[in-house]
Amino acid sequence: MAAGLFIPSTDGRVTPTEHARGPWDPQALHGGAPAALIARAFERVPTPADANMRIARLGFEFLRPIPFAELTVTTEIVRAGRRVQELTAELRAGDEQIGRANALRVQPVPSGLPDPDRRLAQPGPGPVQALPGPEHGKVIRFALNDSAASSLATTGMEMSWLTDPGSLGPGRVWMRLREPVLAGEEPSPLLGLVATADFGNGISAELPFDEYLFINADLTVHLWRAPAGEWIGLDAKTVLMGEGAGVAESVLHDLDGPVGRAFQTLVVQSR
Repeated sequence: MAAGLFIPSTDGRVTPTEHARGPWDPQALHGGAPAALIARAFERVPTPADANMRIARLGFEFLRPIPFAELTVTTEIVRAGRRVQELTAELRAGDEQIGRANALRVQPVPSGLPDPDRRLAQPGPGPVQALPGPEHGKVIRFALNDSAASSLATTGMEMSWLTDPGSLGPGRVWMRLREPVLAGEEPSPLLGLVATADFGNGISAELPFDEYLFINADLTVHLWRAPAGEWIGLDAKTVLMGEGAGVAESVLHDLDGPVGRAFQTLVVQSR
């Protein structure tokens, strides 16, 4: 098994590896790495034996840059319903809270509903269309700053691009984990999806990286169904308006088709 984004210790803490590094600060992690780590913790929160529930929404808030340091994730069930359950998590470095998250687990949508394509409808006419598969893309080593150093983008993930990664504007790419989230452990499809979802703002950059920062302060994922397989596709765009908030929006895909959406609130400033 490969090295992993994090190395576990016997006391429940984890230590990040170079494969979790982010693009903005060489001493900070990419948000997709701790988000996947927290999603792993949510997956392990027990459900009632007679409850048929799945994760339908995940929300992550990054209170400060996530440092290269030993990290601890704790979870809690704050609403233990039979149809809806709310979970929370805290990410800590030592005694300092550096991130928090929440998840909703719900009963699945009943099968046999009419017009299932309408549930995937995007604003405007027509349903969300499936992306061409990763075999139609071009495998490119991608880093916003063209760095050869190890990071989540360069060594933690494999990317097959359907659009030109060097151009500004909306982008489409398939991604999968090269490294497990936790060393020695096979990651679930959800962990690969969460790690990929945090790349939306980089994939769809509207501003040149060498002149501007556009860091996401949060990540919200809404799932229409459970993801399947290693490959996750991003169909991403960034919306920037004067005196407004910057937002990156992504439609998430697996090889079976569209699976959900991701949203990131951006902190934009010149370098």
